[in-house]
Amino acid sequence: MLLIVGLGNKGNEFINTPHNIGREMITLFVKNHQFNCFSLNKKLRALISKNGDVIFALPQCFMNESGEIVKKLVNYFGISLQNLLIVHDDADIKLGKIKIQKNRNAAGHKGVISIIHYLRSKNFWRLRIGIRTERLPSEKAKELVLKKFNKEENKILAEIVPRIFKSLDEWVAKIEKSH
Repeated sequence: MLLIVGLGNKGNEFINTPHNIGREMITLFVKNHQFNCFSLNKKLRALISKNGDVIFALPQCFMNESGEIVKKLVNYFGISLQNLLIVHDDADIKLGKIKIQKNRNAAGHKGVISIIHYLRSKNFWRLRIGIRTERLPSEKAKELVLKKFNKEENKILAEIVPRIFKSLDEWVAKIEKSH
């Protein structure tokens, strides 16, 4: 089993903000691939879309509380950390760039800090989606991540969606092949 978790904040007011990019990309990916619709699992506090051996999850919490829910998901589905991918925003990477990496420090990302704390490990995969823009130098990252993307930024995001989808497809294929 593989688990892909899209990080973000619950609530409509956070739609189209940098902090929700992971959550929104996973939602788009599931729709684009015509996977099963998300349904709420109250016990796990997450929206779940299970498709064969691949589970997509959207924690129903605020970003900084993600670790507790990710741990519940990992335990409930019996997921090895080698088969866990967290998709999230990253203010250290320029908007329009993505990186898929494993076994990295949180670099100040509160959601990832929470996950590392609860899992007691950083040895899982992360798809880091860049959100750094020209606005970042004049604003604190905390303020940046909750502001809506502007028209120009949305255009850049639309252009990277195919690369994000390709990265997700390739990760699933790579992990499945390794078993």
